[in-house]
Amino acid sequence: MKQNRHFPLVEDGIVVGTGSNKYEMRNPVGKYLLYQFDQAITELVSKINPQTILEVGCGEGHVTQILSQTNASLHCVDISDKILDIARSRVNYSRISFEKKSIYNLHDLDQADLVVCCEVLEHLEHPQLGLEKLACVATPYCILSVPREPIFRTLNFLRGAYLTEFGNSPGHIQHWSRRGFIKLVEAKFKILTVKALLPWTVILAQTK
Repeated sequence: MKQNRHFPLVEDGIVVGTGSNKYEMRNPVGKYLLYQFDQAITELVSKINPQTILEVGCGEGHVTQILSQTNASLHCVDISDKILDIARSRVNYSRISFEKKSIYNLHDLDQADLVVCCEVLEHLEHPQLGLEKLACVATPYCILSVPREPIFRTLNFLRGAYLTEFGNSPGHIQHWSRRGFIKLVEAKFKILTVKALLPWTVILAQTK
């Protein structure tokens, strides 16, 4: 299934997947920024060397591909069957499983050594509740990332994307600066590492 570069897939009235294909940039600068993001995730995962990983909001499977390079058992959840089908087609290994599930429905049986939740919290009406659910299943590590604002919107605007929304990506209803996101995460986790990338904030945290 192909997605329009600037118009996201909407399912049941909810924006699902990355929509803007931010993980498939052709611009050299965009590719470099994405490379930095990928390297940050790889580095943080390697610090932990987990045996089990839960990816919450796996989307089309970009981060899943990075996580699949480990030897861990990997379980991926997302709210969209269509998006999960795309992820399955990109990453198909016997030790990787997929399930349709909301972050709000996580429970004790979903616990993993490492929980990864990238580019999800900015879509949530209740991000604090989402963090609470992540803290319940992270035993004990969690990697989180969100767009770093207002840089993310500014870069979108400069590349001519979402001009009528002043660069705000579809489905983004929460916006955090680096400092603001750290403050949010500190309410539920002990922060171990912060990577202030352009245009993301990536955090490695541990349950308190």
